[in-house]
Order: sequence, then structure tokens, then C-alpha cells
Amino acid sequence: MIWVAVLAGSAVCFALKALGYVLPRSLLENPTVALLVAMFPVALLSALLAVVTVGDGMAIELDARVAAVAAAAVALTLRAPFLVVVLVGALTAAVLRAFGLG
Repeated sequence: MIWVAVLAGSAVCFALKALGYVLPRSLLENPTVALLVAMFPVALLSALLAVVTVGDGMAIELDARVAAVAAAAVALTLRAPFLVVVLVGALTAAVLRAFGLG
């Protein structure tokens, strides 16, 4: 059953890619369309991050991963360099797991 979903998803992706070659250039250069297309990767990666962070199979689990993402978000808000953001998140998770909280 999973292969049916994989094949269907692949077909939809292929159809969307082919649609890009068929649509007129004036539609694709529309500022609103360009803005929406620029937002898609951010939205998809955010959704993936949310699922990976709080998902554990079919259950929602709040553990050290949630605290690590929150700490990394605070570091991003403070405009820390990317390496510092990653280290803050990793250290937060490590410390919480060392104390048995995650």
C-alpha cells in the first residue's frame, strides 16, 4: 500500500514539474506568484521540522528535541551565527538528556 502512495506522489510531482513548462511566462513572473513560490520551501521545511520534533510514530512526544528547537529559535532571534544556533540546540538537548529529561 505504501508503494501506491509513493508512486502517486511521484506522479503528482512530475505533473507539477511539467505544468511549469506549459504555463505562460507572464503568469510565472507575476510578483504574487513569485512570492508564493519563494515561500513554499520554508513552509515545507517548517512542517517537516515540526513533525520530526514532536512526532514519535503516531503519538506526540514533548522531550529534549522541543527544548532544543526552542533554544535554537531564541538564538536565531538574537541573530547568532548559524554554527552557534546549531551548538545551542545540540547542547540544550544534550544537557536535558544527561539529566534524564528527554
